This record gives sequence, C-alpha cells and structure tokens, in this order.
Amino acid sequence: MAANVFPFRDARAAPDPVLEAGPVAHGPLPIPLVLDNGSFQARAGWACPGPDPGPEPRLQFRAVCARGRGGARGGAGPQVGNALGSLEPLRWMLRSPFDRNVPVNLELQELLLDYSFQHLGVSSQGCVDHPIVLTEAVCNPLYSRQMMSELLFECYGIPKVAYGIDSLFSFYHNKPKNSVSHGLIVSSGYQCTHILPILEGRLDAKNCKRINLGGSQAAGYLQRLLQLKYPGHLAAITISRMEEILHEHSYIAEDYGEELQKWQCPDYYENNVHKMQLPFSSKLLGSTLTAEEKQERRQQQLRRLQELNARRREEKLQLDQERLDRLLYVQELLEDGQMDQFHKALIELNMDSPEELQSYIQKLSAAVEQAKQKILQAEVNLEVDVVDSKPETPDLEQLEPSLEDVESMNDFEPLFSEEAPEVEKPVTTVQPVFNLAAYHQLFVGTERIRAPEIIFQPSLIGEEQAGIAETLQYVLDRYPKEVQERLVQNIFLTGGNVMYPGMKARMEKELLEMRPFQSSFQVQLASNPVLDAWYGARDWALDHMDDDEAWITRKDYEEKGGEYFKEHCASNIYVPIRLPKQASRTSESQAAGKGLGASEQA
Repeated sequence: MAANVFPFRDARAAPDPVLEAGPVAHGPLPIPLVLDNGSFQARAGWACPGPDPGPEPRLQFRAVCARGRGGARGGAGPQVGNALGSLEPLRWMLRSPFDRNVPVNLELQELLLDYSFQHLGVSSQGCVDHPIVLTEAVCNPLYSRQMMSELLFECYGIPKVAYGIDSLFSFYHNKPKNSVSHGLIVSSGYQCTHILPILEGRLDAKNCKRINLGGSQAAGYLQRLLQLKYPGHLAAITISRMEEILHEHSYIAEDYGEELQKWQCPDYYENNVHKMQLPFSSKLLGSTLTAEEKQERRQQQLRRLQELNARRREEKLQLDQERLDRLLYVQELLEDGQMDQFHKALIELNMDSPEELQSYIQKLSAAVEQAKQKILQAEVNLEVDVVDSKPETPDLEQLEPSLEDVESMNDFEPLFSEEAPEVEKPVTTVQPVFNLAAYHQLFVGTERIRAPEIIFQPSLIGEEQAGIAETLQYVLDRYPKEVQERLVQNIFLTGGNVMYPGMKARMEKELLEMRPFQSSFQVQLASNPVLDAWYGARDWALDHMDDDEAWITRKDYEEKGGEYFKEHCASNIYVPIRLPKQASRTSESQAAGKGLGASEQA
C-alpha cells in the first residue's frame, strides 16, 4: 500500500450473545450489576468479588435504538445497540434517550436496560434481584433521577441502587486506596466537557463548570470540513467514518498556531497527510471492452432501435387502420341510404359534410399505404444488414500466388520499402491515464488538528463559549491560592474525548502559561479513559457492598421520593426539593378568614 494511505475499516458491530450468569452470581448474596449509562456507549457487567473480578465489562454497545418496521430485519420490534449492525443506513431512524448527557426519554432508556439485563443473563423471574450501580450526569436534574428511580424500582423491582458520576468513578479507580485527596477532574465525553473540583475527596458542586462541546461536535465539524473540500463525495463522508478519523488519525497540537505553520511546508504536508481511501469499483463502463465488443454493442443498440421503431410503426398503422375502417363504415351508410345513422355518425366524428368525410378517408388511406411501404422497406433493410454482417469465406485456392508472382513482387519490393511500413503500421490512440483510487481518496491534513481543537477554541465552530483552558482558569480563580496549589497537584483527565495523542502535553502547556512562575503542577491521564468509569463503579460496589449509608433501598424510595439519593465519594450533592411550608398556607387561610369576618361586620 502507498505511503500514508489508510482504508476505512467501516466496522460493523456484531450482535451480542445472550450470556449466562456466572456461578459466582448465584452465591448467598446477589451480585451487584454495574451500568455505565453513557450517552455514546453503554457498558454493563457484574461486580464479582474475588482476586480476579474480570478484565472488562461483559457488554458494550452504542446507546441508540431504532424501531423496526414489518418485514425489515425479520420483525417489527425495536433494535438496540450492537443488534443494529452498521448505523449509517439507519442513521435517520436512530433515537437516543439522552438530551446532551441527561436521560430524558425513559421509554428508550427502558429498551437499553431490557437489552442489558437480557444479554447479561439475569435469571430472576419477574424482577431484577440484584443491586445496581448506575452512573449519571454531573448535577443531574432531580426530575431525571426521579424517573430513573421510578423505572428501576417500579418496573424492574430492584432491591437497591446507588448513583454516581462517571468521571468521579474513574477518579476513584485511579487514585490510591484509602486516600482522601484533592484534585481537578477534566472530563470530556461525547456531548459535554466538565471541570470538576474535588475537595477532601468530595465534589464541590457549586464550582463545577460545563462546556457543551465533545466528540459529537468534533465529528460534525470534521464532516462539514471534508464535505466542503470534497463535494463529489458527500454521501461517502459519513458520521461513522468521521468518528473513525477522530479516534485513529487525529491529535491535539501542543501549539495550534505553530502547528498550522508547519503544515504550510509542502514536505511536512506530504509526510504527515493521511490519505483515507474510500471504497470504489475498478470497473468503468467501456474500460475493459475490446474493439470487437464495442462494435457488437453498437450493432445490438442499432438493432434494438430498429425493432423499437418498427413496433411503433406497427402500432400507429394499427390505429390508423382501425380509424379508416370506421370511416369506411360510415361511408357505406351513406351509400346504403341510411341517412339518420349517417348523420349521427358524422356528429360523433365531429364532421360537417360528406365531402369532409371523403377527404379524411383519402388522407388516412394514403397514410396507411405509406406506413405499410415503410414497414416492408425496414424488414428488407434488416435482412440485408444481417446478410452483409456475415463474413464471406474466400476461395483460398484462387488467392494462392504462383511462383512467378512472388518473384515479380520481390523485384518491386525495394521501390516500396519506405512506404510499406507506414501503410501497415497500426494506428494507436493515446488515452489519458485516470487513477480511480486517487480520485476516491480524502486527504486529511490540517483537519487532523482542527476538529479536536474545538474543545480549546469553541469559536472555530461559532460557539460563544470558553475553552478548557479558560474554564480551568475560571474555576481555579474561585479558590484561595493555597487551595489552588493543592488542586493543581492532581489534574486528572478522563473521558473518551481526551484520548487524542498530545492531550496531556497540551494541558501542561496551558497550565504553564496560567500558573505563577516556578509553581508546580501535575497532570495525570486515566489508565483507560473510556472504561475506567465502569472499573471505578465496580470497585466502589465491591468496597461498599455492605454499607447501607451509600445505597437507596426501596423503603427509601417510597418514603422520600424518586429524586432522593445518598451521597458518597463519587456521587452528586443531594439538593432536596424545597416546598412551601404548610404553616405558611394555614396562616394565609387564617388571615383570609379574619379579613372576611371584618368585612361581614362592616
């Protein structure tokens, strides 16, 4: 393969098998289920105790659904996640339960949970008899949590649930055990980017900030850039392929302006441009046909046109003959003296006199005779063409030259030695060489850094928001200097949108510019930015399996409402709904009663 040419993988998801619950899941205590409910991808698995809890979640699938139609894909039921296969043919049908990163459509969320429980092999009948650890958005609205709790307790009948933030679970997985630490989490996902300060091991929710940019906006920006650059391949530049370019070919520039200057150099461009090969067919119309095949194809087209014209002539002749017979029948009525029927027939034919009838008969008779002559002539010409197309076999004995003829030709050969080669030289036509593979290549140059750059410069796509560096500075400025010093000693990067090469170096450069001279800081990248949230939730579930202060039971749900949850080291801050006090209502009613009594006395 040529240098820097990369084919699109166009990976197609394989349907998930229905797994059987492992033997460890049938112990005396039900094993917790861990669900990382992400807006891009959902991950589900068991929190199995023991030295080897398992390498990764057993189930990973895109958090999208598509309602099938009758006859499509073998049924009319909804398709979920990996059962969809390739997403592009169904892109217009895809539905997500999320608005940004908050689940709002509980009907679709129920489909995702059904898919997870079914493929994990939950064996309990009529309910899900396992504790569940579920991730949620930062500062999740109470209404969203209330609907989720109602779904889990009322529909699935779970015994208890614990809510936590995915980035805090990732932080929990990567920090040393039993250590209470400060830190500043930078979490960038598919829809949003968050800056989360951690003080004494707990989230400081009042100073959290969100940027409404993530991998989804980067993929859309990259798609617009390449569609403007290659308008001939609009349909081939899909969101799935843009996500593949982002995941495997993009990187974060340490200095964006300086990197753009490098790309202006032709040698640098040639060495670093990635040529993405689109699928194409190497067979062009007429490219592999010989001269004889082309001649045969022309003759076939000619015969087809002749047959079509002959069929049209016959149809027109038939119509004219039918009308002529009708006119002759009317003329016979006149000759037989049936005047009443003759006048009625003239009115139906929209004619005024017998002379007009006779004129039409003469014209139609001439047209019919002319059409018959054309049809006969066309049949004769077709037969002549067929006869002429057969090659004649000459008499080889008559063409065999005698010895005297050969000697006489040898005598005249020097006279024609210069002209004969020119006459016999075949005429070769030079055809332009067209590289079909190169035409179907997308040259991804500066787009490799322009698309991921939007989280640092949202103005590139017209967003009036601050980037990560400005938001980080704004959050730090809300704390005293000594707290700032503790926070910057543990800046933690997590989320699928921080996996670009160069992300850590870029964050260190931005911090070097904003922090005081000779001050220290430390940037840490999650060991697995995508799966660490699930690993952290699993670790938390195993560490707090018997801790009733962290789980919401069905009794808590019934007594305190669906929006209630218990705080822990990886959770949001609980802010209860403040309703007007009943005493104030009674005092208002008493005051209204006194006013009414005074008016009656008056």
